[in-house]
Amino acid sequence: MRKFLIGSLFLLVIATIIYSCQDAGKIKQDVYYVNGRDLYIKHCQNCHGANGEGLGKLTPPLTDTIFLKKNKQQIACFIKNGIKSPIIVNGQMYEGSMPDFPTLANIDMAQLVVYISNSFGNKQGMYTQEEIARDLKNCR
Repeated sequence: MRKFLIGSLFLLVIATIIYSCQDAGKIKQDVYYVNGRDLYIKHCQNCHGANGEGLGKLTPPLTDTIFLKKNKQQIACFIKNGIKSPIIVNGQMYEGSMPDFPTLANIDMAQLVVYISNSFGNKQGMYTQEEIARDLKNCR
């Protein structure tokens, strides 16, 4: 009986370790998401709306999952440098400009991108500050 208990306890500990390791990435994504939400409220919500619905014909919505997937590598550029030229989202042209946020650190932008790309009907997973740095080098 004692060997059975020790063996069961050992298996339980191993299973717990394996389970917690698998969730480390999800935990990091959740932290980024929450911090990104706070950044979104501070910097983006005024124009893009609480639910990412945009502002009529002035500001594009963030609910177009196809646009966000297609342009995921450009989102950091949009945030850092703003948008000055017309943009088409969900078949609608938006000619207003988006302000730049040049003082946001890469970690802040990564958290913001995780929030935007996993909210408003989007489910695109994690996005790291290393990916942000790479994408910023390729801004058009």
